[in-house]
Amino acid sequence: MMSLTPSRGCLLDLPWEDILVPHVLCHLPLQQLLSLQRVSKSFQSLIQLYLANMRCFDSSQIGPAIPRAAFVNLLKDNEVLQQLALQNCSDWLTDRELLPVIGQNHHLHQIQLKGCAQLSRHALVAISLSCPNLRRLSLAHCEWVDSLSLRSLADHCKALEAVDLTACRQLKDEAICYLVQKCSRLKSLSLAVNANVGDVAVEEIAKCCPELEHLDLTGCLRVKNDSIRVLAEYCPKLRSLKVKHCHNVAESSLSILRSRGVELDVEPPLQRALVLLQDVVGFAPFINLQI
Repeated sequence: MMSLTPSRGCLLDLPWEDILVPHVLCHLPLQQLLSLQRVSKSFQSLIQLYLANMRCFDSSQIGPAIPRAAFVNLLKDNEVLQQLALQNCSDWLTDRELLPVIGQNHHLHQIQLKGCAQLSRHALVAISLSCPNLRRLSLAHCEWVDSLSLRSLADHCKALEAVDLTACRQLKDEAICYLVQKCSRLKSLSLAVNANVGDVAVEEIAKCCPELEHLDLTGCLRVKNDSIRVLAEYCPKLRSLKVKHCHNVAESSLSILRSRGVELDVEPPLQRALVLLQDVVGFAPFINLQI
């Protein structure tokens, strides 16, 4: 006689590659998945299969700091990564750990290396040679980035849409000009905290990148009004511009962008004066700023 009692199924009975990996495990935090490996050998095998087929890896999902050995083990079999974020590895990440991952993942379109100061220019060259479809790259506070490695990036990753070069202080106008001449699809670019960047670079950005939407020039002391006017003329899609601490940029050039609704990180002179007055005396007189 057939039993009418439903049989108790097991999670591991579901198809691993067709169901569990693409539709179930992808919704769980990476840290919890790693803990599952301790349940049984079967779960360990399942998680290893997931790691080998993982499309996105963000080290911050594991915790405030990921050990070097754990990083190497997690990604040793993966060849299908599309997004890689390693800012939490900045204390120890070197070319030795990164280059094998880059070399076996040719589908990466987003890489985040903010603050990874122990890498070298060889890392950027490896990225440029291995990742032709790269769209977004953050190298903020990576002072090892130089003009030669940036030229390699420009030559091989022409589909770039967003690049963060904040505090890459080795770069000068010539290197930035070469980048934008080769990567004309750029929509977002940060050159903040680099006193070497001046009008020559900004004018070339304006003329080569008509799709530009966001530009960060914070602390670029050599940038002046003339290049901001060129930016206003050649970049109709510009949505935000940061020029705080650019002491040679005045309202005479910014007003053109402000009238177009471009988001600026500096107040108009009158409004800035009112804020300072309020800080000094505790209040500011009412003035209709719409006049």
